[in-house]
Amino acid sequence: MMPERAVRLLLDEDVWQGLALVLREAGYDVIFVTEAGRKGFSDEEILAHAIAEGRAVLTHNIQDFAPLAETYFLQAIEHPGIIVARQFEKGKLLRRTLALLDTLTPESLANTLRFV
Repeated sequence: MMPERAVRLLLDEDVWQGLALVLREAGYDVIFVTEAGRKGFSDEEILAHAIAEGRAVLTHNIQDFAPLAETYFLQAIEHPGIIVARQFEKGKLLRRTLALLDTLTPESLANTLRFV
């Protein structure tokens, strides 16, 4: 059973789509970019959609999302958080993601850049 205030996620299109299914089975509120109708959108548009939906972004795209996080910080623009992961093998990605999510609340993730 997930905590009532568990982190909600939007998985970027570069993330293994099966991760959304497994995290849902674990009780997390997770959607994949294509499910949100945002496939092919820019990183800025993805983050804007995540903010509107109250979801943190999980991505492998550190080269674009780290500068976005810095820009948002410098401009004092609030966001639900950004989680970046290296291209791990699927099982390792799942284990590391669950381990991180188990330590976070929406409040502790907000306005931060975290690494899986």
